[in-house]
Amino acid sequence: MLFLLPPSETKRDGGSGPVLALDALSHTALTDARREVLAALTALADDAEGARRALKLGEKAAAVELARNRGIAGSPTMPAIERYTGVLYDALGVQDWAEDARDRASRHLAVHSALFGLLGADDPIPAYRLSHDTRLPGIRLRAHWAAANAAVLAAVDGPIVDLRSEGYAALGPLPERPDAVFVRVVAVGDDGVARALNHFNKKGKGEFVRALLTAGAVPETIDGLCAAATALGWPLRRSGDAELELVVPGTLPPR
Repeated sequence: MLFLLPPSETKRDGGSGPVLALDALSHTALTDARREVLAALTALADDAEGARRALKLGEKAAAVELARNRGIAGSPTMPAIERYTGVLYDALGVQDWAEDARDRASRHLAVHSALFGLLGADDPIPAYRLSHDTRLPGIRLRAHWAAANAAVLAAVDGPIVDLRSEGYAALGPLPERPDAVFVRVVAVGDDGVARALNHFNKKGKGEFVRALLTAGAVPETIDGLCAAATALGWPLRRSGDAELELVVPGTLPPR
């Protein structure tokens, strides 16, 4: 079972890994596409004002983020699952996991990057700044990535659980099969109605994945996942042929 996570705008600095080597990343079929986006991003960084607008950066953030993008090729790396920070990744907190749980993260988690496409959890990447909706010179990210990432996902053996935002899901659509499902995070109000969460869905996703992967072996089927998650206090149920609904604990009304 593979869980797809969105990236984060914010990244951890530094790293103890070697500089970026595209052929060291998972899914080598994406290498050429990665090289093209990387070249466009580093070229954009040379135009400070254009890059600031394209990346939607304020004056203060631009100095840091553009320096990162200019220096990507020579920057140290760290595992993708540890590079990203922010609400979801702070809730996930893989650095604090026991060794067996961290091994499960390596096998069962993937991150979808606008720069690198689909990444394995342990793929060594540098810090960078690029979003799914950034306009790069000569490249439309959705058109560039969708088919290539979709082909990678179609080749995945076993269930795929998509926790990406819709913007990143568009950069790599799921295959059309019963065990490839998109997850919507909801809260249930006192009226019993489930409503989608916005900002706080990121925290919910991180806490859900942490609860599941630190609890033990990952289920092998979507039905097994729903049962295991619900037993852990995270009600998870099918809400459509290719969609699951994850209820944030504590929001179900008392019976």
